[in-house]
This record gives sequence, structure tokens and C-alpha cells, in this order.
Amino acid sequence: MLPSRLSKYSFGVGDRFAHQAEAQLRAVMLAADEGVDVSPVWNKSHREHLIVGSQPDSVRAAADAAVRALGWRKPYHVDADHIRLETVGGFLASSDFYTIDVADSIGRPAAAADTGEFVKRHPELVGQLRIPGIDRPFLCTREQIETIAGKYLQAVREAAAIYRHIAQAKGAGTFITEVSMDETDRPQTPDELLVILAALADESVPLQTIAPKFTGRFNKGVDYVGDVEQFEKEFRHDLAVIAFAIDQYGLPDNLKLSVHSGSDKFSLYAPIRRALAETGAGVHLKTAGTTWLEELIGLAEAGGEGLAAAKEIYVKALEKRAALCEPYAAVIDIDAARLPTADEVSGWSSEQFVAALRHDPKCRQFNPHLRQLLHVGYKIAAQMGERYLGLLRDCQPTIARNVTENLYQRHLRPLFIGQ
Repeated sequence: MLPSRLSKYSFGVGDRFAHQAEAQLRAVMLAADEGVDVSPVWNKSHREHLIVGSQPDSVRAAADAAVRALGWRKPYHVDADHIRLETVGGFLASSDFYTIDVADSIGRPAAAADTGEFVKRHPELVGQLRIPGIDRPFLCTREQIETIAGKYLQAVREAAAIYRHIAQAKGAGTFITEVSMDETDRPQTPDELLVILAALADESVPLQTIAPKFTGRFNKGVDYVGDVEQFEKEFRHDLAVIAFAIDQYGLPDNLKLSVHSGSDKFSLYAPIRRALAETGAGVHLKTAGTTWLEELIGLAEAGGEGLAAAKEIYVKALEKRAALCEPYAAVIDIDAARLPTADEVSGWSSEQFVAALRHDPKCRQFNPHLRQLLHVGYKIAAQMGERYLGLLRDCQPTIARNVTENLYQRHLRPLFIGQ
């Protein structure tokens, strides 16, 4: 088992069908050649396993095989993505990274006695509080801190219960803990994040990353929609709060922000890189289905049966759009009027399909609505079963080239190295 301490820079990669681990790892190795060590973290959620019909140990098997094949000697991890107490069991044997999702518990009121006890334990939060890296001091009354605690204590306790369940099964110190609070309606303010971190410290949860909610929309597979300057301000404030909480509450010294990007938040990479360079902080950035979309691009580029399958997946996704989009309604924004018709796509060449799908904002043919629909349409490929997997094997050289180039050139390089 590799060390359970997460490196300064880590990058979460999804691999819906567990065929692209080597291609993904090659991208990380290219970054290492540039002098930047980034730990790959293969992530897959319970929902994704259900849709694809896979088991959690398949992610571990694919990651381990890629590491052996390419001779990777540095840390890597397998993330049980967005688990809860009722779903974590299947991941205990194979994962060494757990993204504990407690967003649904945010806002469930804690007892007044509990919020009162929290404030008694943390008198430092009441009154004026200066945090290095944030221009203006916080000024919070006891009542304000009790209100924040009332909103988040139940979520923190749920995270602690899940952590202890994993620790009992695997042993404390043998895995990485992330707490995710990003899938909620409103961004956490710096004072809310500080309360959350203080409460997690009270529960002795040794979290190494925390995923807060940021301003703006993080739609699947497309760029950030929102005020980039506001995001950068929030990101820097969160970095400052984390550094303060590490010293104040004895949290792990490698605790860092996790950004659940939904893939392809290109406009945020330069602000994140600037903030990391100026503060010396680390980051964990989690992508979602970008590799699955590169598989489709590789199939389309290969032509023949690969292109035919890519077209078929789009046509069926268009037919089942409502059902496919429903679970992702909060993180996609598709204008149905801008989706090409089935007949139109059926007549496309490889070049036309690739131009519409590949995330190149400078390309006039790029269609973010088609891309988002296909992002959530991997269920169609899963239903094709061995036919789809066989095409992945047949077209692997073309697919692998696209997967590696995408992760390195569009993600790792601008995020950690610069253009």
C-alpha cells in the first residue's frame, strides 16, 4: 500500500470504462518530465459503477496495471468518489482515498445545546478575527457563530461517522480523507469554512482535502460560467482560512483545497496557478468525464465502426435526453434548440463530429450543448456492452493519443506549468 499522505499537487481522473489508465498516467508522466510532480487519483462514484455495471475493484485493477506497465514509482491513489455511509462498503477493499459527501446534510439543524457547546469550545471565533491573507478582519457575534454551527454541525458529524466507519475497517492512517460540501446551493463564506474546519477538528477527522462550494456554475464538460475574479478571490480566501485552521486546530499540515471541476474549467486554471505560486499551497483538482469524451473523439477520428458507434451514441442520447439529464440537472445547462438533429449528425464526417465535440472554444464548430449531452450519455455506451468495449480495444491507439494530449495540454500544463 502506498503512503496515505496526499502529495502537494494531485489530479483526479475519471475513467468510466477502465480502459484509459495508461493513457491518463502518461499525461502525468509528461508533467513530471517538466519538473512538476502530480499524483494521479483515479476516481469513480457509486452512481457511475451502477450505470456502467462495474465494481469498485475494477478501478484499482486498472490503476495498478497502468502503474506496473509504465513503471510509475511515485504515489497514486484510488478514490471512492462521493460516498456515503450506505455506499462506502463496496469501496473498502480497493480504495485508499475517500471523498465523503455530506452536502445533503447541510442545513439540517443541530440542537441548540450542541451549537452552544461549540461556541464555548471556540471563543476565538467570536468578535474580531484576523486571518493572514484576507484583507479585512471577520467580526462575528456569538449568535452568528451559533447560526453557522447550526447549519453545518450535522453535516460534520455525518462526515465523522463515515470516517470512523472507514477507519474501523481499514485502520486509521491508511487512507486519505476528503470532505465534500460542493454539491449544495450556496458557496460557503470564509467564516463558514472556518467553522466547518474547527468542527471537523473537534471530531478528530484528519481530512487532507476539503471541497467547498464556489461561486458560479461548474457544468459538466465545459468551461466555468461565472465571475472569474470572484472565483479567484474566494479561492484565495479559502486558502488563507485553511492555512489558519491548520495552525489553530492542529489539522494535517498538508490539508488543501479540492476543486470539483466537472472537467474543463480552463478559465480558472491561470487564477488557480497564480494563487498556488504566491502562497505555496497545494491543490487537488478533480475532473469527471473528460476521458470518456476523449474516447468518443478517438472513436470518431478512427472512422468506420468507431465513427458509426459515436454517432449512434449521440442519436440515442438525444432520444433519451430527459432521463439522462435528470440526475445531473444542477450541473448541466443544455439548450435543446442548439442540439443538432439525429439526421444531421448521422451525415457528419469524422472531422465534423470531432470538431463539434472537442473542447476547443476557438473552433467555430464546437458545440457545448452537444458536449454536455454526451458527457452524461455514457449510459448509452454502457448499454452497448461488449460491442463498445471491443471498439475501445480496436481504436485504442487513436483514443489513447487523445486522452493523453487532452489531460496534459488542456489540463495539467495550464494548471501546474503554464502555457
